[in-house]
Amino acid sequence: MRERTIASHFVRAALRGAVRNGVDCGALLRGAGIQPALLEEPRARVAPEQFARLMQLIWETLDDEFMGLARQPSKRGTFAMMCHAIIHCRTLEKALTRGALFYGLFPYPPDIRLERDGDFVMLTLNDSALLDPDHFLVESLLMIWHRLGSWLIGQRIRLEEATFDYAEPTHASEYELLFPTARRFNAPRTGLRFHARYLAMPLLQDERTLKHFLEDSPADLLARPDGGDSLTSQIRRLLGRDCRTWPDLETVAQQLHISPQTLRRHLREEGSSFQELKDHLRRDLAIYHLGRDELSIQDIAEQLGFSEPSAFHRAFKKWTGLTPGAYRAQEA
Repeated sequence: MRERTIASHFVRAALRGAVRNGVDCGALLRGAGIQPALLEEPRARVAPEQFARLMQLIWETLDDEFMGLARQPSKRGTFAMMCHAIIHCRTLEKALTRGALFYGLFPYPPDIRLERDGDFVMLTLNDSALLDPDHFLVESLLMIWHRLGSWLIGQRIRLEEATFDYAEPTHASEYELLFPTARRFNAPRTGLRFHARYLAMPLLQDERTLKHFLEDSPADLLARPDGGDSLTSQIRRLLGRDCRTWPDLETVAQQLHISPQTLRRHLREEGSSFQELKDHLRRDLAIYHLGRDELSIQDIAEQLGFSEPSAFHRAFKKWTGLTPGAYRAQEA
């Protein structure tokens, strides 16, 4: 869903390398349509297209696809050249292995490896050579490689687990959008675990489709959340069909062919709740519409099922720290 929004934490983390290099981050933010003052509110969020534009501006300004977060820059065009180097491989395993070898040709690269473990494989990334205190670059690279691999074989690679060799951050709830699978922090290594059967799959893309893919990548790979097949993602899709008449938990459970009790238990296991999912969807849809001028704030409140605008104002301020009017003014 395009209306999923991105926490301001990731905007601040993305800018850390630019700050280190003395770049005027206010100009970068304004170029992406993000008011700098918005980042002073920890709960603020931005639209995915704003985030994608910010990534492109950082890369252009620094001439570095590693965004100033590595010991050596990765000049713009490196990712595209790597894609051209792997596009004619016969299998996904050959492509991922060649891609890792490609980056290994440069000084101080992130150490990317494929490690088999029985019927499963780990795509690991050692970030010891990075200058990445927020782990933004390492997480971005994992997302890019997962989504690139899925695109190459024409189907989403289902993740079995995402592991991180650092402590669980305060924004851990956001990781459902980044890595919709079981997640484990303080693990021995950082990487993604998936079934080894994907490695033998043939590449379905070619030079022609790669040209189109590279028009927006890898920025769009970072800005577009991976809905995956987690329970929370399935529920969110069901809820988003008609936001004027929100189905209750019992109705959603029936549509998913499980009992309400099982649905509640699974949501607890994923660290969420039915009400929280509804609130997050409303929040993201509100931000999506407030960034456009088609609807008045009252119309947005009605579309999201609020009985009166004042209830929408209170809820939006609770979610983002700003009133709908203040948020729209920041976007102007």
